[in-house]
Amino acid sequence: MKKTALMMIVSASVLFAQPALDNNNEPKKGMIIMTKTQGTSPVMRGQGMNANKMMNQKKMKRKMAQMKMNSPFLIKHGLPHLTKMIMPYMNDTAFNLTSEQKFQLAKVRKTTMTAIMEAKPKVMALRKEIVNASSAGVSAEELKDKVAKLALLQAASTMTHLKCIESTKAILTKDQLYFLLANKSKKMKHGKKGMMGKKCNTKKCKGKMNRQHSMNK
Repeated sequence: MKKTALMMIVSASVLFAQPALDNNNEPKKGMIIMTKTQGTSPVMRGQGMNANKMMNQKKMKRKMAQMKMNSPFLIKHGLPHLTKMIMPYMNDTAFNLTSEQKFQLAKVRKTTMTAIMEAKPKVMALRKEIVNASSAGVSAEELKDKVAKLALLQAASTMTHLKCIESTKAILTKDQLYFLLANKSKKMKHGKKGMMGKKCNTKKCKGKMNRQHSMNK
C-alpha cells in the first residue's frame, strides 16, 4: 500500500510539472511558452543598428568640431594639406614618386609639422586664456594685446601652411598633382553618396526619390 501511494504521488507530481496542453497540443489561454526563437526582432535589431550609426556620426561631428577648434591656422577651410594627402600614395605605382621626390617631400613635411606642433599648444593655451578671461568679465580693451598675439601666432602657422603647399607643388609633376586632386574628388563623391544613403533610409524618402526618378524619365 505504501509503495502504491508513493507511486501515485510521484505520478501526480510529474503531471503537474508538465505544461497544461489540450488534446491538440496547443497552449491554453494565459500560458506563456518560451521558445529558442524568441528574442530581439529584426525590426528592433535594425533600430539598434541605426542608433549605433547615428551615435558614430555624432561622435565624428564632435571630433571634427574639436579639430577645427584646436586648429592653429587662420584659414581653416579651403587650403589643402598636400603632404597629408600624399602619405597613402607614397609607394603607389600609379602615383609614381621617385626616390628623390620622396626624400624632398619627407623633408618638407618634417619642417612643416615641427613648426605647426610648436605653435599649436601656444595657440590653444592663449585662446583658452582669452575665453576664460572674457567669461570672467575682463574687458575687450584689456584683452586686445592677447588677441593681437593670438592673431600673429595663427598668421605664422598659416604662412607655414602656404609655404608647405608651395614647396610640395614644386616637387610634384602636373600628372602627380592631377592624381591627388582626382583621388580627393572620388573620396568626396563617395562620402556624399554614403551620407545620402544613410539619410534616405526611410520609406517616405525613398518614395520621394522614386517619384523624382519617374518624372525625369
